This record gives sequence, structure tokens and C-alpha cells, in this order.
Amino acid sequence: MDLTRAIDGYCERMGPGLLAEPANALTNVAFLVVALWLWRRSRGIERVLCAVLAAIGLGSGLFHTYAVAWAALADTIPIAVFILLYVFAAHRHFLGWSAPWSMLGVAAFVPYLVLAARGFAALPGFAISAAYWPVPLAIAGYGVWLSRDLPHVARGLWIGAAILSLSLVARSLDAPLCDSLPLGTHFMWHLLNAVMLGWMIGVLRRQRLERGGQGR
Repeated sequence: MDLTRAIDGYCERMGPGLLAEPANALTNVAFLVVALWLWRRSRGIERVLCAVLAAIGLGSGLFHTYAVAWAALADTIPIAVFILLYVFAAHRHFLGWSAPWSMLGVAAFVPYLVLAARGFAALPGFAISAAYWPVPLAIAGYGVWLSRDLPHVARGLWIGAAILSLSLVARSLDAPLCDSLPLGTHFMWHLLNAVMLGWMIGVLRRQRLERGGQGR
């Protein structure tokens, strides 16, 4: 794999250079702002998620400036880490599983992501973001699972799934609307994702406060 291979995958990028995607690059500051804002209010695994959220902003910022393969990895790896870490946290703090069972649950979640992504890739209009669409579906599913025992958590998860779905629509429309919107819509994916990921950390935090604990 050539880690220096250039990637031109977004409407806003009109040529080479660090400033070829100013909106896509600058909107990553939203991830840093949300992470810093939540940090002082967070405890335990919430703080770890805040750190990963900041890494998402930094990695995406690198990708939308350097636009090469190694920067793409810096963009996608923190996102994957956040997803899997949040699944672990959900098993621990929403479902009350032990740490070993929570880790097994994360291991089982990985093949779900792969298989569901293949399914979304076969659906018209979903292929461009097929790798991400399984996530809001899973979040909504966990909400259904928790709706009886933790209805406030379930509502929070459903809101998160709705925000992420809207964010994915913005991501998917970047290329189709490029002729009429020169900036594209990818920058909206950044802004909505920053809100959504911060919201999801907040769902964990509110559950901790509901339990009256300091978290782990």
C-alpha cells in the first residue's frame, strides 16, 4: 500500500495543496471544541471517549489538508476506535455486563459491521457511506433493547441515531450536489458528527449521574 498516494474524493477539493479544502479542514475544529467542552464534565471512560473525539478531529483535519493515504488512516482509525469503545461502554454501563463479557460483545459487533455494510452497499443511495450506515442502525437497536429498563437512555440513543443518519445523508450528498454546491456537503458531516458524538458521550454521562456515581 502506497501511504503517500493522493486521494481526491470530495467536492470541495479542486486541486493539490494543504488549503484545497478549507471548509472541510476548518470544520474539524468542532470535534476539538466539543471534546474540550465535555472533558471537565466527564469521568472514566467518558474522558477516554473525549480524547478519541479530539483524535477524530485531528485525524480528519490531516486528511482534508494532506489528502493522502496515511492521512486517511489517521481519519478513519479514531472513528473505528470510538465506535468499538462506545459499544464496550454501552455493554458495561447500560446493560451492566462484566468487562470480559463486554469485550466479547465488542468482538461480536465487528462481524455485524462488516456484514451490514455489505448489505447497505447493495442498496441504491447507500453505497457511498455503506461502512457507516450500520452504526445508526445499531444505536437504534440498542435503544429498543433498553427501552423498558432505561427509557431515558433509549431516547438519548434514538436521538443520536437520528443525528448520525442526518449526518450520513450530508456525507452521501457531497458528490451528487457538487455541481450546484461548490463547497459540497461534507463539511456538514463534520459539524453534525461533532454534535452527535458529543451527544453520545453525554448519554453516558447522564446515565452515570442517574446512578449517582462518579463512573469508571
